[in-house]
Parts: sequence; structure tokens; C-alpha cells
Amino acid sequence: MSEQKKINVKNKRATFDYEILEEWTAGVVLVGTEIKSIRAGKVSMVDSFCYFDRGELWIRGVNISEYVWGTCNNHVPRRDRKLLLNAKELTKLERASQDKGLTIVGLRLFLNDRGLAKVVIGLARGRKSYDKREYLKANDACREMDQAMKRFK
Repeated sequence: MSEQKKINVKNKRATFDYEILEEWTAGVVLVGTEIKSIRAGKVSMVDSFCYFDRGELWIRGVNISEYVWGTCNNHVPRRDRKLLLNAKELTKLERASQDKGLTIVGLRLFLNDRGLAKVVIGLARGRKSYDKREYLKANDACREMDQAMKRFK
């Protein structure tokens, strides 16, 4: 048996622009050839965010490219996709997202052990420009300390 390629698409911009307060893992409703494109790694999560519509959670901004071998049955690359969560989690998220300054962003998309597509979403608060500078300084300092520790080992 051939080993399956690990798919782990991250939204790197989200951790830079937002402070992530809480995370959830949700299933995604896919149609047509979307799962084949995901397995091929043709996914982009830049500027993805979630919103509620009639009590259901949807994600917008995930670009799953058209499948190369899909003919007239190909999917629409940039459509809104429904996310699957428990009712408790949905109500908690909906209440939290109504607070001022909080939003729900897509953090990463991956395939689990059973081959199902999952999305990690996070409740986030936007960062100001000076917060982003502090974030970069802290990351640089950690990186320099790690490199210094590796030299002494």
C-alpha cells in the first residue's frame, strides 16, 4: 500500500493579523471533485473567515482549485462551504462572535486519518499595528535564543 501524502494547509496570515483566543476542529461539506483537489494540495486559505447564516456556520475565502481531470462536473473554486460542529459549539461560537472586536477565522485545513477534510477555526481578536511589531520582536527573540542554545549543545 502506498502511504498517503499529508495535507496540512495553514493560514499564516491569520496568526499574524489576529490573536487566537480559542480553537475548534470542524468538518467541511464538500461537493464533486473538491476532495480530489484537496488531496492534490490545490488549496489556499488566505483571507478565510467564518460567518453564521440561519444558525449554520459557513466559511468563506477558501480557494479549492478546480480538479485537473474534472470535466463538466468540476466544482466552483471560491464558494462558501458549510462547517459541521455540535449544537453546543455552534451556540457558544455564535454568542462569542457577536462580541465587539471578535471574529472567526480559518486557521488550517487538513485530512484526518480516515481521509476526511477538517478545518481548524479560531475565535480571534484583531491586532493593531503596534501589537504586530511586538509579536515580531518576540518571535525574533525566541528564534535567536533557540539558535544560541543549539550552538552551546
